[in-house]
Amino acid sequence: MRVQAITWERMTEAVVDRVMETKAEDGSPWLRIGVDGAPAAPGGEFAARVGDALRTRGRGVLTVGTGGFLRPASLRYEYGREDPDTYFSGWFDTGALWREVFGPLEAGGSGLVLPDLWDPVTDRATRSPRVALPQGGVLLLHGPFLLGHWFPFDLTVHLRLSAAALRRRTQESEHWTLPAFQRYEDEVGPAEAADVLVRVDDPRHPAWGGIG
Repeated sequence: MRVQAITWERMTEAVVDRVMETKAEDGSPWLRIGVDGAPAAPGGEFAARVGDALRTRGRGVLTVGTGGFLRPASLRYEYGREDPDTYFSGWFDTGALWREVFGPLEAGGSGLVLPDLWDPVTDRATRSPRVALPQGGVLLLHGPFLLGHWFPFDLTVHLRLSAAALRRRTQESEHWTLPAFQRYEDEVGPAEAADVLVRVDDPRHPAWGGIG
């Protein structure tokens, strides 16, 4: 896919324009948008930008990070604290995301979404109350490894870092995670799977591949 330079402001408006034109394929009154990218990519920041822009256009928005849906430490660290295969397939509670985030937003669902489930600092349930997303509202879910789980996204954005940029922008203490992202590239191919590709090797100068 060919990419061209773009500002974050223009990128935000382009994605928001697409969201405003999108209808859920399953007939749900809510839209589900995924912002996929490694922790070194500005996924949370971009999701916040899109959320703010959608609110100015009158849409209800709920932004959720997968960091609030980690599995308990006893499961994450079953094979050690620095196992890239477990990081890739066992750190995030995809079952809980299906049940607590996507389930309520299916056609006929309640719209009551759990914004987070587990606190990785205390290693305990957060016990957060559910949040009501009004009909016509938009879920923005951001985090790594979002593609490849058959999550029912209506639009996906992948923030891509080259291998060199990912290594450079990842803290040295987290370099053990790098093989997991290479596995993601090899097995899922997020750049091809996403609707929107944004290259963020230099976060000051993003480039994008358009909206398919």
